[in-house]
Amino acid sequence: MNQLAKSFSRFSLLLALLCLIAFTASAQSNRKLIRSGNKLFAKENYRAAVPFYEQVLANDPDNADALYYAGISYMTFDKEKAADYLYRAQKIKPNVDRDLEYWLGRADHINYRFDSAIEHFKEAQKNLRRRDEERREELAMLIQHANNAKREVANPKDIFVKNLGGVVNSAYSEHSPVISSDDNYLLYTSRSSEATGGTPARDGEYYEDIFESTRTGEDEWSPTKRVSGALNSAGHDASIQLFDNDTKLLLYRADNNGDIMVAERQADGTWGEPKSIGTNINTKHYESDAFITKDGQTLYFSTSAYSEYGDLDIYVSKRNSDGSWAAPKSIGSTINTPFDDDSPYFADNGTLYFASTGHNTMGGYDIFASKYDSVARRWAKPVNMGAPVNTPDDDTYYRLSPDGSYAYLSSYRIGGYGEKDIYTINYIRNVRVQGQVFSKVDSMAIPGVELIFNGQSADKRAISYRDVTRPDSGFYQVDVLSGRNFQVQVSKDGKQITTEELEVPMSLNDTTTIVRNFYIDYVDTTATRGGIMAVKPIYFDTDESNLRPESVSELDRVVAYMKANPLVNISIEGHCDSRASDEYNMALGNRRSDAAFDYLVSKGISPKRMVTVSYGERRPAVPNTSAENMQLNRRTEFKVLERADQSNK
Repeated sequence: MNQLAKSFSRFSLLLALLCLIAFTASAQSNRKLIRSGNKLFAKENYRAAVPFYEQVLANDPDNADALYYAGISYMTFDKEKAADYLYRAQKIKPNVDRDLEYWLGRADHINYRFDSAIEHFKEAQKNLRRRDEERREELAMLIQHANNAKREVANPKDIFVKNLGGVVNSAYSEHSPVISSDDNYLLYTSRSSEATGGTPARDGEYYEDIFESTRTGEDEWSPTKRVSGALNSAGHDASIQLFDNDTKLLLYRADNNGDIMVAERQADGTWGEPKSIGTNINTKHYESDAFITKDGQTLYFSTSAYSEYGDLDIYVSKRNSDGSWAAPKSIGSTINTPFDDDSPYFADNGTLYFASTGHNTMGGYDIFASKYDSVARRWAKPVNMGAPVNTPDDDTYYRLSPDGSYAYLSSYRIGGYGEKDIYTINYIRNVRVQGQVFSKVDSMAIPGVELIFNGQSADKRAISYRDVTRPDSGFYQVDVLSGRNFQVQVSKDGKQITTEELEVPMSLNDTTTIVRNFYIDYVDTTATRGGIMAVKPIYFDTDESNLRPESVSELDRVVAYMKANPLVNISIEGHCDSRASDEYNMALGNRRSDAAFDYLVSKGISPKRMVTVSYGERRPAVPNTSAENMQLNRRTEFKVLERADQSNK
């Protein structure tokens, strides 16, 4: 027994020793993998660094160091995973790194957890050394960015932001959308694996190349391809702007630290060799983006050449008589900040749009807008375009479509295909919904009916619009946001009568009107008490007073009503739209009221029970702003006249 016990003891000791050796080897291997990842991490080659950290986590899921560095790395292309990894690292090892609170704040910020981000930034401030003044200023700025984002996200603009789709966007960065003047040809920049040479750049991403696609449907694009010819080089190349009737292209090339180039379309449709835009624009410093105005005489561009701290500023240059560009001037401190101001775009409406990491950004680059006051000769204070145009991360390369109804944008936001994607922003307009409410029983127009249009904004918030039908016509009118469904709640005297669905199509102009009448189970028993006869108006063609067939049907209802109510007297009121002079319309209104009067007399109604009046164009039912509205104003209405024995009651 003793010998057996000794043998077992030696076996246990040997097993423990082997486990210790294996554990030590595994720990050494993990440390080596982390060091390899950190070398790439230090070069900002995050995609290449992540596999080393993930290999460590496959061996040791609770390795806080690997979780920490992987979490920071994932912030460049997987925001949600970044936050998950960083919080796991904190839970396992709260002191894994003195900058942990800083990175938790950054991760929460880009994931829209602004209050939490602010708390982490404040904790990071407590951990600063006295000499960390630069980081102290950065944290104060990040807290302000989080507050800006919180405010903007809480008050979003009611617009739709839509990803351009997986045909164009990939797991890599897509940006710099350039659209042709007919809105059917798209150039953009991608860092996908299909870029020139397929060899990653120093940061682990593939080199930027210019790609193209053509529109095949309203929201559909043909399979994209790298632009053939001379546009793409072995380094970074990026699209900027089509101009001169789409025959020329501004582009960025990484030559000389980054220059603005011009290429011309050849007779065979390919692009020629890019050439420098000129020595007054390109310097030995970084020129990143540019825009030529529609008249071809002004160039806005971004450069680091004149900045004290190497940040990007926007400069402007005028074209010389020989076609070259003059020495540039700063656009001014109203636009330029001590931070990066980039991607200028001057729209046809006189607005300058640009991207900036300064001003009141929500975080990273935001899109701002400013107009030039030609009288005061200065730019207006830039306005943040707000959410959902801007996000807590980078939003750049804002360009309006040719008709200005929507915009293209490059952005890194949750729900995309990977890094930056190209999005469209639809600027939806209001639609006017108008009509009348009638009784299903007797087809009479009903005054005093409340209509509430309930729907949702683009960010799913409840919205509602209300109107009450007019006492003289049962007419209502509301302006609602287009491109959504509404539930219309119809009530009378505080009691809900019905709820109906109304689909309002998307509208991109300011003059769309939809006519929708409602027919409800209700009889207005007070129709003759307040000086109103609840019947439909009759309508006329332009400049006409002849009765339409449908008008005769309505007049027959008036006849039946008056014969059933022999004590009722009525006023017949003629109205017009605003197309002719006031004098002419007064006469036309008289002819329209007389036409109804004559018909009622022919049906046996005593002329003594009726009076006629013309208001011409002076009492429109609706504004004369569209053909539909003008039709509603070409009408004759009927009102009950108050009897003498009722006047003092």
